[in-house]
Amino acid sequence: MVVPQPRSVALAQLAAEIEGCRACPRLVAWREEVAVQKRASFAAERYWGRPVAGFGDPAARLAVVGLAPAAHGANRTGRVFTGDRSGDWLFAALFRAGYANQARSVGRDDGLELTGAWVSAAVRCAPPANKPTPAERDRCSRFLDEELVLLDQVKVIVALGQFACAALAVHFDLRPRPRFGHLAEHALPGDRVLVCSYHPSQQNTFTGTLTEAMFDAVFTRARALGA
Repeated sequence: MVVPQPRSVALAQLAAEIEGCRACPRLVAWREEVAVQKRASFAAERYWGRPVAGFGDPAARLAVVGLAPAAHGANRTGRVFTGDRSGDWLFAALFRAGYANQARSVGRDDGLELTGAWVSAAVRCAPPANKPTPAERDRCSRFLDEELVLLDQVKVIVALGQFACAALAVHFDLRPRPRFGHLAEHALPGDRVLVCSYHPSQQNTFTGTLTEAMFDAVFTRARALGA
């Protein structure tokens, strides 16, 4: 008889597999080049320079899925959405919604803890120009597939941006493909719900395409849906 592993153990094993992946030569070369060249403001820091796993509460009822690690954000810190402007917006919103114990995250050991939430990405390596190729996206998809199977308590999945929405549509084999729009909702198998959000990138937050109130509305809605 095979005894199922605790969810936290299985997620930790998946994280180790993700962090050791070298399947995409272009992404491997880029993430490692960035980790050596660095940004001047982070010149004294040691960059992670590897794929980035998801993190959070193994019993999460909310999963947040972004595009990919930022070159000088998660590719530097080793934790998804940590150390860049997009992460500043995300963790502040999760804090206001009661999913995070603090509003800011700057490094893997800064004390941030998520309760009831898990944060991840469709692609696990920082891509050049923040644009993974379709082949890279598809090669990486099994990690998100396995993660969402293990996170079996999740009721609401928030897609940050159109790329994440499309990746989740493939994962759940949604036909027709769901329409992307801020606060658009789509039913998923297993009584889950997909909620779409504009990505908290500087392109959106600096132009007012995404405001703090708009972003908070996403997580208020997630709570209302049972997350």
